[in-house]
Amino acid sequence: AAVPVLSGLALALGLALPTLALENGLALTPPMGWLAWERFRCNVDCRADPQNCISETLFFEMADRLAEDGWRELGYKYINIDDCWSAKQRDAAGRLVPDPERFPRGIKALADYVHARGLKLGIYGDLGTFTCGGYPGTTLDCVKQDAQTFAEWGVDMLKLDGCYSSGEEQAEGYPAMAKALNATGRPIVYSCSWPAYQGGLPPKVNYTILAEVCNLWRNYDDIQDSWDSVLSILDWFSANQDVLQPVAGPGHWNDPDMLIIGNFGLSYEQSRSQMALWTVMAAPLLMSTDLRTISPSAKEILQNRLMIQINQDPLGIQGRRIVKEKSHIEVFLRPLSQAASALVFFSRRTDMPFLYTTTLAKLHFPEDAVYEVQDVYSGKIISGLKTGDSFSVVINPSGVVMWYLYPMVLPVQPWHVVRQQAPGGSFRPVLL
Repeated sequence: AAVPVLSGLALALGLALPTLALENGLALTPPMGWLAWERFRCNVDCRADPQNCISETLFFEMADRLAEDGWRELGYKYINIDDCWSAKQRDAAGRLVPDPERFPRGIKALADYVHARGLKLGIYGDLGTFTCGGYPGTTLDCVKQDAQTFAEWGVDMLKLDGCYSSGEEQAEGYPAMAKALNATGRPIVYSCSWPAYQGGLPPKVNYTILAEVCNLWRNYDDIQDSWDSVLSILDWFSANQDVLQPVAGPGHWNDPDMLIIGNFGLSYEQSRSQMALWTVMAAPLLMSTDLRTISPSAKEILQNRLMIQINQDPLGIQGRRIVKEKSHIEVFLRPLSQAASALVFFSRRTDMPFLYTTTLAKLHFPEDAVYEVQDVYSGKIISGLKTGDSFSVVINPSGVVMWYLYPMVLPVQPWHVVRQQAPGGSFRPVLL
């Protein structure tokens, strides 16, 4: 795979993209869409709860919402089934079949419905004797057959979980499924849970091999509907960013799990934080919420155009945490194409809004550069911010301020020579 030329800022930070990737030409930017699991789980009681059970009705209705409520145009294209969709047994020919009561028209009809709305359908499998929810798994002898079944149904993405299998079976089965999916001739994005079952880190996880096998992968625990869960994922990704950050890129992404914005566990500020932090981490944006009843404020966060543009940046470099202050403020930086950048100022404080003052020089930006800055959430623009200028942002407790920075004047010195200097005498505080 050709490696895009990185911006000087990326080089200065020692970032690079791996040159090897799964050659299916898919997921060149992080996949976007909707996934059933976090919000709807394994609710199969359609008699007691027909509105929220895992059935074709739920997916038909979510497809309508993606198509009609402005999601599809923004890039939210995938509508993904998770666990508990199938019958409890394979059919006489050994094929997976959907539960006949909950999916009476079958998966092919659902895929046709989704495709007719300009969307794509994802499905769930598990490399093991059973899925995590106790439904038929894909054992090694069934890999080719199941790949063929999914392709015949018109599936566009497969999430392959790892319950009820050994490390040895996973080491054989995950690459085998990649091969089997490619052999069907149908473009199917491949999402693996492989590293999550091996602790997510080397030496047990070989990210070079993983990037050749999968388009995206779950590295860590399932997200739950709570701020604690979001923080635990963020902490793990930040603590291990030296390992994780370099392995992400076009066609192969770290997946910190679903967006839970619009559910019950996050405040408004925390919802804005998850969106900004997932975006700066180049994470897939897979919402798991009820799009039929989503609040206007949650919808506004998830449909922020500039945020999505940053998430979908074609360079595909994952951001990093670059500052961790004693004041419990953290700063994340993501280099973007055309020498642009995204900055997230994140507060872990729980007392009151915090006035954070710094300079771009302290954040490793090249001297002599001048930037236009747009606040991603408020839309406010600062023009002519120099690297040495002092500025301040007010960050709410468990909230973020997110900036998109675009160079108006490129630095005189080459981009790969970045020196940190104390700011000069021209202080122009900027308050947002």
